[in-house]
Amino acid sequence: MIQEPRINEADTPMKTLLISLAILVLTGCSADPGSEAWCEEKEAQNKSEWTGSDAAIYARHCILNSQTIGSKSWCENLSNKPKGDWSSNEAGDYARHCVL
Repeated sequence: MIQEPRINEADTPMKTLLISLAILVLTGCSADPGSEAWCEEKEAQNKSEWTGSDAAIYARHCILNSQTIGSKSWCENLSNKPKGDWSSNEAGDYARHCVL
């Protein structure tokens, strides 16, 4: 008689938790496109390594400080805009960069 290996049911939630935590840590390390940290990373990076999307985001958010996500002026401009007119991205970025 072949006995099948037993899975310790107590280990399964712990493994799931550790895998989830590892994924969050790995994805949480990159800066949000258009944020001040992202702009600084792009300034240090060779422009030949940029994608077309990087260039467009850089032009939109990093050249004019008022458009840099998370900058003081960006937060002030967004707080003066009616919250009903905010996009879901703006609401998330505001919560991440201006509130916390």
